[in-house]
Amino acid sequence: MGACQSFREMCDREKNTNVHLSLPAVCIVWQTAMIILFGVFMRYDHESDAHWVEHRKHSNLTDIENDFYFRYPSFQDVHVMIFVGFGFLMTFLKRYSFGGVGFNFLIAAFGLQWALLMQGWFHWLDADGKIRIGIENLINADFCVAGCLIAYGALLGKVSPVQLMVLTLFGITLFAVEEFIIISVIHARDAGGSMVIHTFGGYYGLSVSWMLYRPNLHQSSRLQGSVYHSDVFAMIGTLFLWMFWPSFNSAICDHGDGQHRAAINTYLCLASTVLTTVAISSLFQKHGKLDMVHIQNSTLAGGVAAGTAAEFMLMPYGCLIVGFCCGIISTLGYIFLTPFMEKHLKIQDTCGIHNLHAMPGVVGGIVGAITAASASIEVYGHEGLVNTFDFMDKFKDMVPTTQGGHQAAGLCVALCFGIGGGIIVGAILRLPIWGDPADDNCFDDETYWEVPEEEESIPTILQYNNHVQNKDIGEEQQINHDPIRSPLAPSYAPLHQHLKGGGDTIQARDMNPRRGDKNRAFTPVSQQRPLSGTL
Repeated sequence: MGACQSFREMCDREKNTNVHLSLPAVCIVWQTAMIILFGVFMRYDHESDAHWVEHRKHSNLTDIENDFYFRYPSFQDVHVMIFVGFGFLMTFLKRYSFGGVGFNFLIAAFGLQWALLMQGWFHWLDADGKIRIGIENLINADFCVAGCLIAYGALLGKVSPVQLMVLTLFGITLFAVEEFIIISVIHARDAGGSMVIHTFGGYYGLSVSWMLYRPNLHQSSRLQGSVYHSDVFAMIGTLFLWMFWPSFNSAICDHGDGQHRAAINTYLCLASTVLTTVAISSLFQKHGKLDMVHIQNSTLAGGVAAGTAAEFMLMPYGCLIVGFCCGIISTLGYIFLTPFMEKHLKIQDTCGIHNLHAMPGVVGGIVGAITAASASIEVYGHEGLVNTFDFMDKFKDMVPTTQGGHQAAGLCVALCFGIGGGIIVGAILRLPIWGDPADDNCFDDETYWEVPEEEESIPTILQYNNHVQNKDIGEEQQINHDPIRSPLAPSYAPLHQHLKGGGDTIQARDMNPRRGDKNRAFTPVSQQRPLSGTL
């Protein structure tokens, strides 16, 4: 108990956000390590090697049969989702747009390098100890990075860039291990990553956020919101994700009917989710108005849930049902569950990843298990069943009901790795050496970025007209040698004339339309304050 108290006291020391040395050191050291490891382990595969010409002739192939031409369009779509979709979706905070898109860029660029190595060691290591890299490796590396970007969503605005690099290092490692267990050991199918990517990434980020709970985060509540233009930028990210999600779920499916079916299933799930989200958002908001948070996030939940069963025979109406359910679950999660989790469970989820990724990922895993268990030769055909569920080699004797159990086991593994790994990594990130911001300094780009000064306000047309009018009158008075040459002369000329007559007060019409009263009494000069040179 005393050790825990000492650890808490050490972690609660005064924050120092200066990463002048730590961030460059981490980036340079890790990039140097990547260069060395790539030099030792990484080589081109036979389709990207210069010996492809010989291999093509020997195997009687043509250049167009190179896997690059089949996979690259999907890879580019997934790549846009990682860097543009996820990046801009995180720009909704009024003062944290640089951090949202910039740190997304940073950890994705580092993560994909580490992912190529980690996944290569588990899946593509040759007998000579080399990893053969091709276009499919790049797609899987992007998938691996997606899990860490999802976790970043729960921590947005509350962690330092050094913490994010550590989060990514451990997140990629955990992802590669749980993916190997789920796909290769348990033999679960998860083409779109509902379990491997979204469930793991969601609960990994939530667990880290729970460990990094900030009791005084309300001190930064003034910045924990959006403005009109930041929500528009976030909506750009939503649209990119929404459009390219069919490519995400079908990118690594087998060529032919599996990839085709995955795109159709995802397409229909997404469409159904949009209408449901709009309906629920309007139903539960005051006066039926839509909440942009729901439209930016919950409209994507159907794509998440379609991932595991993407290449299964889910049927078009089944896709619409999945999208319908996810739209309800995700939107209600934003309305009720997110506040409940912050208040009672001490989980501060900045982007609401529990509603967009974690819960829909679990739904996707359940849908995948049910669909796999109910598969039959009548629906798939014998060869279709074998090809879809990869009933080959040591799994050739498996039946659909057994496969359903394996799918459920895969979901449990994803949950365990996400929650358990997040708690361990969260404990590491609590150490007061990472330069994270104080509770009253979160959600602000100025902590880690050079932020341009605010633009000077443009004068209103009324101010501009007054300036021109006073300027013209002043020039006219200068020509006529008027004794009062101030730009204020139009307002105080009656006073000058009256004082010559010795009166105490006069009534004069204020010519400045920005003043409150149009008619006011002037007092003698002896009782007046010195006149200002501006209005």
